[in-house]
Amino acid sequence: MPEADTHDADLKLITELARESGEIAMKYFGKSPEVWMKEGESPVSEADYAIDTFLKEKLLEARPDYGWLSEETEDNLDRIKTQRTFVVDPIDGTRGFINGMKRWCISIAVVEDNRPISGVLECPVMQETITASTKNGANVNGKSIQSKVCAATSKIKIAGPRSVGREFAELIEQEVDIVPFVPSLAYRLAMIAMGQIDLSLARGSAKDWDLAAADLIVQEAGAKLTNLQGEQLAYNCRDIRHSTLVASNGVRHDEMLDLARNAIDKRQK
Repeated sequence: MPEADTHDADLKLITELARESGEIAMKYFGKSPEVWMKEGESPVSEADYAIDTFLKEKLLEARPDYGWLSEETEDNLDRIKTQRTFVVDPIDGTRGFINGMKRWCISIAVVEDNRPISGVLECPVMQETITASTKNGANVNGKSIQSKVCAATSKIKIAGPRSVGREFAELIEQEVDIVPFVPSLAYRLAMIAMGQIDLSLARGSAKDWDLAAADLIVQEAGAKLTNLQGEQLAYNCRDIRHSTLVASNGVRHDEMLDLARNAIDKRQK
């Protein structure tokens, strides 16, 4: 199968299964699912586990030669030997899901040569299916999306962890508008792609499954996601952890990086 056809087929597969996963999630949403605390005091619900089991079975049945990396499955480094790997977060924003918030999503990406080539965020409560594949643009419910360029004189609209957003606002000179807290990092990044915010920040604790699908959506919408050095992220490596990250429209990304670095420098002094 030609490479372009493979990408399209993968995107179709993960989009269909993400929608089915969304239906599974909604059976638990708002109904007090059972919750456990993982190491590091991160919650996981029975909905996370149900979706993880469903996706692992269905995706690897369809693509048995692909690797598998998921937040809710014990990691197996055999994945780095495969040409392509599924990178999955059954529910990104579990804490928000448990608390009845709207902006959580199911995140699925296909990674090849350490970069995502197909990605989907399924957001059932928002009734949004956000997709992207390499060089074919990003879409919401089938309609093309493009990030916007924030005017230099306007307020910078920011989404991020509560503490990070407040600190950033206090430390830079330009006016800042902090959007209400969004529990899903993947969705916060998608908000850049959809032109809803200008800047999204992430602490140095994100993992591949939080980022891979959203990274491709950001890229295909004309925006950027990088570390503080301006470097693109690599996925499906031995170490799946990432440092502090900045996402913004591509046109002003260098400027946004400078603002983020200055804010962090001031905080550390």
